[in-house]
Amino acid sequence: MKRSRGARPVLRHVPRKRFGQHFLADEAAIAAIVAAIAPRAEDRMVEIGPGLGALTRPLAGRLTHLHVVEIDRDIVARLRSEFAASRVTVHEGDALRFDFGALGPRLRVVGNLPYNISTPLLFHLARHAAAIVDIHVMLQREVVERMVAAPSTPEYGRLSVMLQYRFRMEPVLGVPAGAFRPVPRVESAVVRMVPYAPLPHPAADEAAFGRIVAAAFSRRRKTLRNALQGYFRSADLERIGVDAGLRAQDLRVEDFVRLANAAGG
Repeated sequence: MKRSRGARPVLRHVPRKRFGQHFLADEAAIAAIVAAIAPRAEDRMVEIGPGLGALTRPLAGRLTHLHVVEIDRDIVARLRSEFAASRVTVHEGDALRFDFGALGPRLRVVGNLPYNISTPLLFHLARHAAAIVDIHVMLQREVVERMVAAPSTPEYGRLSVMLQYRFRMEPVLGVPAGAFRPVPRVESAVVRMVPYAPLPHPAADEAAFGRIVAAAFSRRRKTLRNALQGYFRSADLERIGVDAGLRAQDLRVEDFVRLANAAGG
């Protein structure tokens, strides 16, 4: 613990690798992210992984109330010491198991997502999309590129399709590795995700849709004729209007929906 004259104690925290902790420290990057979020006092907002409070402080200063979800018990204690419970509610626990729907409707989600759980956490948030207004999260740049990728590009894959099915997505800004402590080996980026209401291409059975997408991309170098042979024959694909000679990365979200609807029928 270090104390400056006339200042409160500064508590040291050693980043924990098992939690994928890299703390945002660059003031310009923090200001740019908060500006992109554009918080309003009345917003119902939750921050995932507040860490040492780099985003928490400016957000709490603009909001009537803020929820945060943090798994590290030492950071939980630190946050509860710094912020009044009337302004910031600190939920101790794993964001992968947190019930975001319990916070109420019209929820805004923000956060610097740990790299090691970013993909499963994005799928978890997708399950709560009906209660969410928008999501602004920072992830590894390569993950954001996959999230927003267009068909027939190398980055386009299962993550692209599953998220683009439910969200309109927009890359917001890049954040260099030097903006974090400790400095990660990768660059980061912030993405904005806005749930569709209603869905532009709703699947009759979303579980079947997920299985078809997973099967197609599990053998992404194979043509659909081979990758989906457990679901369709070539003649079936032709009847549905999908070229059996294409590969998974060549299909649009609506094409996968059409396949899933046909498989369920």
